[in-house]
Formats: sequence, structure tokens, C-alpha cells
Amino acid sequence: MKPNIGMINALVRITLGFTMLAWSTAKMVKRPWRESFLIVALLGGMKVAEGITRYCPLTALFKEYTERNQQNEDDEAKFLSVINPT
Repeated sequence: MKPNIGMINALVRITLGFTMLAWSTAKMVKRPWRESFLIVALLGGMKVAEGITRYCPLTALFKEYTERNQQNEDDEAKFLSVINPT
């Protein structure tokens, strides 16, 4: 797993993740039957993990998609230049 986010981005993710975890656990103490706080806690934990590992799977997917799209556009341009060399 190669890091794909910067150091400042990682620190922001860790800070916001811990904030989300603290908020959601405080709310879960008062209302344990609400499932939305559990979802926020899981998302906060995910952000902390992304910050620690400096790897974001969504960023990796986006980069892969844009690289594939760019490669397809280059292939299409080469194909069109063969058909119409002007």
C-alpha cells in the first residue's frame, strides 16, 4: 500500500476522525438505540485509519479512473489520426 495523500491531509483526517468519534460516542451514551451515531463512529474511525496509513481508497480509485480515461482518450486520438491524417 503506497501512501497517496500528503502529510497535512493525513493530519486533518486524523483530527476530524477523532472529532467525529468523540461526538458520536458522546451521543451514543445518551441515545444508544440510534444507529446513525454508530455509522458516524465507523466513518470517523475510517478517517483516523486513513490518516495514520496515509492511504485513501477513494483517492486511489479516482486516480485509477482518470488514468484509464486519459489512456482511452489517447488511444482514440491515435486511432482517429490514422483514419484522418490531416
